[in-house]
Amino acid sequence: MSIYYLIELLASFFAVAIVLTLHEFAHAFVAYKCGDPTPKFNGRLTLNPLAHFDILGLILFALAGFGWAKPVPINPNNFNHYKRGLALTAVAGVVMNYVTAFLFCPLFYLVLYYVNIPIVGLQYFLEMFTLYLFLYSVSFCVFNLIPLPPLDGWRVVQALNRRRGKVYRFFERYGYVILIVLIGIHFLVNFMSNYEMLRLASRILSYADILGYIMNYVVRAFQWPITALWGLVF
Repeated sequence: MSIYYLIELLASFFAVAIVLTLHEFAHAFVAYKCGDPTPKFNGRLTLNPLAHFDILGLILFALAGFGWAKPVPINPNNFNHYKRGLALTAVAGVVMNYVTAFLFCPLFYLVLYYVNIPIVGLQYFLEMFTLYLFLYSVSFCVFNLIPLPPLDGWRVVQALNRRRGKVYRFFERYGYVILIVLIGIHFLVNFMSNYEMLRLASRILSYADILGYIMNYVVRAFQWPITALWGLVF
């Protein structure tokens, strides 16, 4: 195992910690500002990463490149305006991620083009750390827009749809399982593609990799305005 691989793992871990924390803090802050003290009472109105980590979501983030944090508990009945408060709280995390992606992108360019640290490994760590901050911010934003529980996209569905029909109840009950299956397929496709004897099976399974299509194409679409704009500066 090379030193550069360990540096990438360390940079990835710190980047994940920051991206997840900012995402969940945004939910807690907006809910609190909309009149609900529940996040504060539960210790979620904080920038301490330990308050927001979900073990399974963190492991999946490390293995598959995306996951989730521990959902912020809210009581919509406390909102000053029920529907508006629910909607604003639902989108707060993804908005935070996209805004921070816009800020992390030039930080990466600054480190890449203008920072030169002669200490072995430190320059590489800073480059990978700032790159992961940008990439994870965008991927976490897109991933959380998927309308399946426990993701933010499902919260938006809850905020906009007060009717609870059969389709809604089905996804409410099985959405978590569907999400795990989608992540599992995507992970298997990527894992098998690394081995020559499994690449044919990987290509066949890739047709069912719905999550892969979403993350590849939608993430690129979300990244393009940011990189295009900052590319004019750098």
